[in-house]
Order: sequence, then C-alpha cells, then structure tokens
Amino acid sequence: MGSIRRKSFDDADGIREFPLLEVSLARIGSHTIGRGVVQPGWHWSEHLGPVMRAESCPVHHVQVLLSGRFAVRMEDGEEVVFQPGDVMDIPPGHDAWVVGDEPAELIDFAGNIDALGLPREHERMVTTLLMTDIVDSTLTARRLGDAPWKQVLSDHNRLVRAQLLRFGGSEVNTTGDGFLATFRSAVAGLRCAAAILGALRDTDIEVRIGVHTGEVEPIGDNIGGVAVHVAARIMALAGASEIFASAITVGLADGSGLAFESRGAKEVKGLERPIDVYRLA
Repeated sequence: MGSIRRKSFDDADGIREFPLLEVSLARIGSHTIGRGVVQPGWHWSEHLGPVMRAESCPVHHVQVLLSGRFAVRMEDGEEVVFQPGDVMDIPPGHDAWVVGDEPAELIDFAGNIDALGLPREHERMVTTLLMTDIVDSTLTARRLGDAPWKQVLSDHNRLVRAQLLRFGGSEVNTTGDGFLATFRSAVAGLRCAAAILGALRDTDIEVRIGVHTGEVEPIGDNIGGVAVHVAARIMALAGASEIFASAITVGLADGSGLAFESRGAKEVKGLERPIDVYRLA
C-alpha cells in the first residue's frame, strides 16, 4: 500500500548556491523538485555555463514561474519571455536570464533539477584511429624542390582521402605530411591502411601507418585522449611502408582474414606500461 509523503522547501534536502541563484531541493521518490530564486542580472551563459562546462543548458525543465519575469532562448533562436503563472516546458539546449529588476521565483517539477549546476561528464567514444606520416618528408622536399614537392604532396593527400572515403573513414585533421582519421570498425581501419600503401606505391613517397582502437574525447572538430597519443606512438614504431597496430585492434580484427606478425611489447614515451604491437602482413 502507498503512503503520503511530504517534503518542505523550508527544510530542504539540499541547497545549491550560485552567483545570483539559490536552488532548494526536495526529493520525493525518484523525483527531485526544485525551487529557484533568481536575482536580477543573472544569465545562464554567464553564471552557470562555465560551471557546467556547456554552451547551453543541458537540463530539460518543466517549471512554474511564481513571480518576476524570466526569458529563455533556444539554440535555434526561438525566444520567449514568461510571466508569473506561466507553466514552462523548456527542452535542453537553451540560455535563460531574468528580465527586469524583480527576482524570479520558479518551481521546477520535471524531476531532474538535481543535474543543474553539476559539471557535464566529458563525452567519450570508442573508435579506431588511423594515423599516417610521410617518411623522410623534409629530405624528400629538399631533394625535389618546392614546386615538385607541392605536387607530390597534393597527390598524396588526394590518394589518401580517396581511401578514407572508400572505407568509411572520417578525416580528423592533417599535419601537412600525414593524416589522423577515425573508423567505426577496426577491420575498416586496417583495410584502409593497406589500401593507402597500395595507392601510394607508384608515387615518390612512402608512409608509415599506426592503427589503434580506444576511447577519445571530441574537442570541437578535433579529438583528444590517451588513445590519440598511443596511435601516434605505434605509428612512430613503424618503418617505411609498414602498418603497425595495437593488440586491441588486432583482437577486434579476429576472423577478418588479415594476417599479423607480432613485434612484441614496446616501451613508449608517455605510457606507463609497454604496448603489444603487431605488423600487418
């Protein structure tokens, strides 16, 4: 049988205090109800955005505005100014601020107000990384001269990008003489690496390639994380026209028909433990 439960904001389960904002929390079962008192001059992007490490509020709000005036602007430009008595359903991805000189008092009953003011966990994803580097690029550029080298480099970029497109790779960036790309599968990354060597066979350059699978963190149009450094270290171990891969990538390629030669455990700069490296045969 059920039973009536009562909570009071006057004896709140928790209080969150921020510049120009105080939120009292009352927890009922799996829901958290919040009462916010927001002072004039408060602006989400200025006062909470840096705290939550987000460009817009990621919390879905269902609120009642008890007093004051409160404005909300969505990322697509939609903007509404709310009046006392308004019931508000505000999706994630918004900015908000107090309008006028009167504090705004709100009741949030969506049940997830506990997430307000907490830093967002970094978004991470598992992906296969492919990193290439032209062997002796500086010496080759000097030998060929500026104009021929620019043509060779242009051909290199075109041929590599064609293979990335063929195997579903996403180009992350280019260093001028190499590429960093991601793949949804280890086998696709490895087969693309082999295809890149084949495509460059008749050119005046050779590349080394490293392939590794691990967690990365999106950073704008780039990616970061230990996995990127591991891919770079594995690539650096490879010689001209060689493809080296990590043990985890090789394990994920089991049953693909690809053949590998173990090169043993390697100590690499910046990593505490050796990494097992394999050469794609």
